[in-house]
Amino acid sequence: MTSTVYDVDTIQNWAARMSDSVMKRTPELKHKWEYDNGVIFKGIELVYELTQDHKYLDYIRTNMDFFIEEAGSIRGYTVDEHNIDHVNNGKLLFPLYRATGEERYRIAADLLRQQLMKHPRTSEGAFWHKQIYPYQIWLDGLYMGAPFYAEYIREFADIKDYSDVTQQFKLCYQHTRDPQTGLLYHAWDEKKEQPWCDPETGLSKNFWGRSIGWFVMALVDVLDILPADHEDRDAIIQMLTETMEALMKVQDPDSGVFYQVLNLPDAKGNYLESSASCMILYAVTKGLRKGYLPERYRVKMEQIRKGIIEEFITITEEGLINLNKTCQVAGLGGKDKRDGTYAYYISEPIICNDPKGIGAFILAMAEVELLNKPAQ
Repeated sequence: MTSTVYDVDTIQNWAARMSDSVMKRTPELKHKWEYDNGVIFKGIELVYELTQDHKYLDYIRTNMDFFIEEAGSIRGYTVDEHNIDHVNNGKLLFPLYRATGEERYRIAADLLRQQLMKHPRTSEGAFWHKQIYPYQIWLDGLYMGAPFYAEYIREFADIKDYSDVTQQFKLCYQHTRDPQTGLLYHAWDEKKEQPWCDPETGLSKNFWGRSIGWFVMALVDVLDILPADHEDRDAIIQMLTETMEALMKVQDPDSGVFYQVLNLPDAKGNYLESSASCMILYAVTKGLRKGYLPERYRVKMEQIRKGIIEEFITITEEGLINLNKTCQVAGLGGKDKRDGTYAYYISEPIICNDPKGIGAFILAMAEVELLNKPAQ
């Protein structure tokens, strides 16, 4: 039994309340070294910055320390698997190193950097999504790898050259953007031979909401790190503004949020999806706060924020926050032969409290608080 005892017009510390719900439900996130948990930890890190309550940093550290061994090796991680998803959790190594000074966090970051040094690439230099997905760029991979790569350069590299990071975005954008809608297709196959791709273009068939969500989150996170005078900074901001313009054209006018397959709102079986909506809210709000997006986006930000609360949030009788209507997973090819059709994207399970959605919700609501925080 759930109740919705909240006022949608107030901020109500949603980020901390969801973080507390996560910590109560799952005091341990130790099942495997998996990117999903890293999204939650990044959200909780932002809540720690907002509140300065050490219980949030302690939660991250306790769970990360299960994997980061004393010598700096990572339990359950293999460099040679060359899976870009496995880099994502490494983003938490930087705040842990800054907070503790423990060398094992830096050594673990070095290990993930070694993966990127050897990671297979397309002929133009873009990282393959995974070794098992050769010659493929997926939008998801930009969030998994690029912000870690940029922060590693800032914190530990002798030469502060970010050009390889920005090149990942430029190549992805060049190959996946649809000139008619401005939206980005989920993936591109350089060899144009995957069963899911167009044999002429190499592109997948649809605009999947969460994949573009990953991409815009990656853009605003890398802009945090990219030097103000970097030659590609304006190009990264332009990618953000152009993609946001395209996204706002497919925003559902009634609810304010976004569909699983973005541009087919009336297609049978399509549904409003929470993780994509939260990711887009995070990018819009952070873009506003940092000045990457114009002030007119504030109205859009409020529409999405209210829509997320009204459409996706319920509260249990114990006061725990639930995030509903999240696509559990969606990919292309592989052993399941996922074909990227519209029917495929709407066939995947829709679940409650998926970690990717929860993490994006915490990140988005924390950014809303930061944007609305009175100037000191």
